[in-house]
Amino acid sequence: MRLPFMPRARPVFPPVRDFPFVELCGGDTRVVIVPSLGGKIAELWMAGRQWLWKSPVIPLAPGRDGESYVETADTGGLDECVPTVGACRVPGWVRSFGGVELPDHGELWSQHPELDIVTGQAGQVARCRWNGVRLPYRFERDVMVDGRGVVHLTYAMHNDSREKMPFVWSAHPVFPLTDDTRLMLPEGSRLRVFARHGIELGEVRSEHQWPHVRSGGRAFDFAAPAAVARRYACKLFLDVTEGSATLREREHELRFHWNAAQIPHLGLWINKRGWTPFRDEEPYLNLGLQPSIGAPDSLVEALGDWKSAGWLDGGETRRWGLRLAGSKIGSGETAPERTSQGLLAGS
Repeated sequence: MRLPFMPRARPVFPPVRDFPFVELCGGDTRVVIVPSLGGKIAELWMAGRQWLWKSPVIPLAPGRDGESYVETADTGGLDECVPTVGACRVPGWVRSFGGVELPDHGELWSQHPELDIVTGQAGQVARCRWNGVRLPYRFERDVMVDGRGVVHLTYAMHNDSREKMPFVWSAHPVFPLTDDTRLMLPEGSRLRVFARHGIELGEVRSEHQWPHVRSGGRAFDFAAPAAVARRYACKLFLDVTEGSATLREREHELRFHWNAAQIPHLGLWINKRGWTPFRDEEPYLNLGLQPSIGAPDSLVEALGDWKSAGWLDGGETRRWGLRLAGSKIGSGETAPERTSQGLLAGS
C-alpha cells in the first residue's frame, strides 16, 4: 500500500541497448535502430551530440512472451507513422476501406518489421519492411549513413489492392526543447494551426506565414519556440515549396533536406510543459519536426477540410526520401569529413 505522502514509484526503463539493435556508422555519425520497437531510430548522434528525445515517464511494457518489450505510447526517438498519425475511422465514402479503424501513431510502431542489412558502394543500409494490418499496403524504409556522416532515409509504399487508397505518412522524430532551440524553416511558408493548449492561436486551420502567428492582437515568433510563452503546447503545419528545415542548439545544427514535390508538408509539435497525457505527471519539454505527406495528423481530417491526404492507386508504388546532416557552427564543416563506415549489431 502506498501512503499519500510517499512518492510514486518511477517506472523502470530498459536501456535501448538492452534490446537487439543495429548501429550504422559513417564519419562522426551513429544511428541506432531497434527493430523490436517498430524499427525505431532510438539514437541519432551527429555533430557531437545525441539529438533525439526520450520520454522520462512512458515505460516500455512487457510483451506477450514476458521477456520482450513493446511500446505503450510514444516514447520518443524517430518513428514512422502511416497510414495515419492520429487515431481515426476512415470515412464511409472511401470505397472498400470506409469504416476501418486506425490506431494512434499509425500501424508501424507496434510491429516488429523484417530487417535486412545491405552493403553497397555508398555505405551500409538497414532496410525495414512492414505490412499493413487494417489496410492492404507494404511499407519499406532504408537507412544509410554515408562516409561524410549524412543520413539518407528512403521510403517506398505499395498498395496491394485494386482500389485507390488514402494515407498520411509522417517521419516522427522528437527532440528536446531548450531555451537555445532555434528553428529555421522556409520563410513565408503557409502555416496552419491544428492544435493548441494554454495559448490562443486562433481557430483550427487559421492561416499564417512562418515564423509568425498573429492572434488576439499579438504576434508570436516560433523561430525561438521556448520564448513564445511560459507554458504552452501546439501543433502547426507548414505547406512547403522548399524542402528544408534546420534545428539549431547553440553551436550545433541538424539540417533536413527533401523534395517538396514529394513531401509537401511539415508538422511542428512544440510542448513547453503545456500538455501531458497523464493527470499526475509534469508535462514534457519536447519538439517534433515532422516532414509529412498529408496534413494534419488525422487521415479523416486530411481527407476532409484540409484536403491534403496522399493517395495510392491500385497496385501503385510511391517513393520518397529525406537527408539529415549535422554540423557545428563556425567549424567550417557542412558535415563530418571522416570516411570511416561501419555497422555493429548488438543484443
